[in-house]
This record gives sequence, structure tokens and C-alpha cells, in this order.
Amino acid sequence: MNGAARREAIAAAVEPVVAASVGSLTGLPGVVAGVTDRDATAYLGVAGVRSLATGMPMTPDTVFAAFSTTKPITGTVALQLVEEGLLDLDAPAREYAPALAQIQVLEGFDASGQPVLRAPRREVTARHLLVHTAGFAYETFNESYQRLVTEHEQVGTATATHQSLMTPLLFDPGERWEYGSSIDWLGQLVEGITGWRLGEVMQERVFAPLGMSDTAFALTDDMRARRAGMHRRLPDGSVVASRTTEREPQVQMGGHGLYSTVPDYLRFLRMWLRGGASDSGERLLRPETVALASRNHLGALKIHALPAVVPAVTNPFEMFPGMPKSWAWTFMVNDEDAPTGRPAGSLSWTGLANLYFWIDMRGRIAGYWAAQLLPFADPPSMGAFHEFEAAVYGALGTQAG
Repeated sequence: MNGAARREAIAAAVEPVVAASVGSLTGLPGVVAGVTDRDATAYLGVAGVRSLATGMPMTPDTVFAAFSTTKPITGTVALQLVEEGLLDLDAPAREYAPALAQIQVLEGFDASGQPVLRAPRREVTARHLLVHTAGFAYETFNESYQRLVTEHEQVGTATATHQSLMTPLLFDPGERWEYGSSIDWLGQLVEGITGWRLGEVMQERVFAPLGMSDTAFALTDDMRARRAGMHRRLPDGSVVASRTTEREPQVQMGGHGLYSTVPDYLRFLRMWLRGGASDSGERLLRPETVALASRNHLGALKIHALPAVVPAVTNPFEMFPGMPKSWAWTFMVNDEDAPTGRPAGSLSWTGLANLYFWIDMRGRIAGYWAAQLLPFADPPSMGAFHEFEAAVYGALGTQAG
């Protein structure tokens, strides 16, 4: 099957899935979904509305809060600095972000409820930050962090302030995997090395070369006019429009701060499929860097399911429950073939408002599913995304199971 025929087959297979993803069965207000191969976008489709409050229809250029799908872009600029010899993955990270020297390890809480802190036994490095083994967590997924927020004046990471970064480690760096604010700190390393704000670095090194004109930490008037509204699923299963906030962040958080569109993000995914090159052939990363970054870097460690510590924000989350999963440089790696057809070794991750993507380097295919709905890991949303992905692999004749 040649490239054009392959793209036509994918589009024909996934369009009904996207169309069926909104409405009474799922409660999803709207979605934009896209698939790309190494050469071009294979499918870009929409369903539903941007907001239940306005009824405005979804369009391919709808702007989304990207949440944690920001992370791989931060990882990309960090790897560019590694290639240039400006970032040593194994040097103390405090050499690039001096505030890290203040971070201690949380051993628990004493009888009066006060945090028990000590100095870490080893240094946090950029390598730890890239794979979430530094010891940082998120209050939405960790009871101890949530206790710091509710009982001890710790500021939540969503505030995007310097104070929100100053959370203790849960363990000494390198001991285990814990999903959290590591990539926010990686962004601080990028700023410390370059002397620029993270968004400026991304604009010069990623967005401009890839033609990602609708991706930024701050909305332009044009982007704001195309922004999707946020929604919330209530306990009875119904979905309502919720407040859509916008603030100028004190810290441009490498882990969750960008706005983007599906066409823009497909350009980024395609760059990874192309071994680090843009559509025009401009090189952002060396092929060997992409190959190295795409491997498991946890060794014998595995990632674990994320609990729902704040149910209003997240449901319990595990992609492909029960299957072993590892971590590459800012991506999850599924260690076995997934039931959707995604092969072992593929890369993926998510964003808090039920955004999902994957990159299949072997099959040279990638996809992005964008919604704006809380709580995270919404079962109907995840089910629709998995059907979307399975339809892609079904069209290619490679669906597992």
C-alpha cells in the first residue's frame, strides 16, 4: 500500500469513530483528532462543539490547553542542548537551576503533622528529570503532596509560580519512578542555560522550524477566539461547561503550560517520526538522538498506575492496565504490543483534559486526540481514543488481538 492509499484507508476508517465520539453515548462535547505518517497528515477530523456554553462548532484549528502534552516539547529543546554540549545529563541539575539546591527529601510527617525533611543523599540530574526518577510528584496523584497543599501552605503546580516548584522529593533521586513536576524543572534548566524564557527557546528551536504558528504559552487574540472551552463531567455522568481560565504564568512550566492545535502538534509528532527533521528537511534533532531518546531509560524500573487523589481533577489512570510500561526521554513506552494494535516500543503520553497521543516509530504512524474535559482519564474519552487508535491499525491491517 503506497503512502497516499495508506492515508486514504486511515481516513475512511477513523472518520466514523470520531463522528460517534460525541453526543449522548459518551457525553463528550467535542473533539479534534489527527493522524500523521512520516510524510503528511493522513487524517484531520472534528466532531461536536468547542463549548457547550456557546454551541460554536469544533474546527480543525481549534486551540486547546495542551497540559502535559507540553512535556515532550520541553524534552526536545533539552535534548537539543545536550547535542550542543550545553547540558550534561549527569551533572548536578542545580548547576543550571540553582533553586534546586534548596530541595529536600520528605520522609513523612511527625506526630503533630509537620513534614519531616532531610537533605537528599544524591544530586538531582537532568537524566532523573527526563524519566521522572528525581523524586518529584503532583498533588493530584500523591497523598503526601496533597497534604502539603491542604495543610502546609504548599502552592499547587497549576498556579505556575516559583513557589509551586519548591516541593520536596519523595525519595532520593534514582530510586524509583514517580510522575510529577520533573519536566517543569527541566524547563528551568533550559532557561538557566539559554538565559531566555522557555517559550522563547521553543519558538526559535521548535515552533518556527516546524511551522507551529498556533502554539505558545500565551494566547494571541486570534488563538483566544478559537479556543475550546473547558468542561466537567459530573458524578451522574452528565457534562457541563466550566470556567475557562487564562493567566499570565510567572513560570512557563515545561510540564503543562502550552496552548496548541492538533495540526501544530501533528507537525511535532511527524518530526519524531522523521528522525528529528521538519517537513522541509530542517534538522531539529540528530537521528541518533531520536533513536536514543525513544528507548526505555528506566532500566529494571517500571511505571505505575496513577491514583485519583483529587477526584474532581482526575480518575485513577493507567494506560493499558496490567501491561508493563517503561519511560523514554519524556515519553511512556509500552513494553508489549497493545490491544489497539500499537506495537511494543511505541511512545505516548497524555494531557490532563483528556488529550492523548502516540508515536509508533516502527510503523511510522502517530496520532493526537484533543478534548477539554475534566476529570482526567474519563472512561468514555479514553474508550473513544482507544477506538480511534484501533481503527488506525485496523486500516493498516496490523490490529493486535
